[in-house]
Amino acid sequence: MRRPLIAGNWKMHKTVGEAIELVAALKRELYDERKTEIVVCPPFTALGAVGEMLEGSVIRLGAQDCYWETEGAYTGAVSPRMLRDAGCAFVILGHSERRRSFGETNETVGRKIAAALAEGLTPIVCVGETLEKREQGVTDEIIRKQLDGCFAARDEGVLRACVIAYEPVWAIGTGRTATSAQAAAVHALIRMWARERHGQGAADALRVIYGGSVTADTIKGIMREDGIDGALVGGASLDAASFCRIVRYYT
Repeated sequence: MRRPLIAGNWKMHKTVGEAIELVAALKRELYDERKTEIVVCPPFTALGAVGEMLEGSVIRLGAQDCYWETEGAYTGAVSPRMLRDAGCAFVILGHSERRRSFGETNETVGRKIAAALAEGLTPIVCVGETLEKREQGVTDEIIRKQLDGCFAARDEGVLRACVIAYEPVWAIGTGRTATSAQAAAVHALIRMWARERHGQGAADALRVIYGGSVTADTIKGIMREDGIDGALVGGASLDAASFCRIVRYYT
């Protein structure tokens, strides 16, 4: 059985003080959660403080990005080694906002996957299509291209060590959510791709989660679909009450 994963991507929100306040509330409410694996991904500036607060709790720490080098003259970059030192267990890679605003490509995401795994981090690798591509009917082609590019020449062990997040670009921060059927269809495609590349065992083991304006009101419908293993939550993860409802979608 694949354990459901709910990850909160705080994006460029929360000062250190605000992050501490939010995590304190999450720890109070979710201290005994065992069914769902919980990850919070604060901005870099809050990782250290949040990491200290999460020690010994059921909530795990993640980062929103990393660079592929361990150290060096890379102004403004943060390495996987630094993330591990801050207490991170997960890192989001290839988010559509990184692709759009910072020039991320499938190739650079692939390099980051390798670097993150070398430091023992679990990459949450994002793929997804724009509204234009969906309306053109080429969603499957776009998803396969992204997966092939991000995991080029990677072996089965690499895929098994990652989480894949399907995030339709047209549903991120727009208030629009893919229907449960739309999300399930792409999740099935991703699992088919994994089976074609590495066999049924790898496909069955791979966690594929959904991201795209997930809320406490939409999570139950999303999680009822076969093959959806959790959610990458944006805005709704910034409020303790809404995020806790999402984590406990099964109640």
